[in-house]
Amino acid sequence: MMSLNKIAAAIADILPGDLSDEVRKSINIGVQSVLEKMDLVTREEFEVQEKVLARTRQKLEVLEERMREIEKMGLTESE
Repeated sequence: MMSLNKIAAAIADILPGDLSDEVRKSINIGVQSVLEKMDLVTREEFEVQEKVLARTRQKLEVLEERMREIEKMGLTESE
């Protein structure tokens, strides 16, 4: 994922060259502010969370299977 600075710089690059540096800086700051408020995550952070979720699902499936086996044996507390 592009960094916020790179995104802001890319936007600043497409602006007309005759804009003053102050205007460019203001636009850059505005773009960075908007992007930060969007609370975006990087691809790497997303993929890490995806792996955590997959492992959690696997553990849940194992636990559900164990519960079914226990229930079949009649060892639940509800009986």
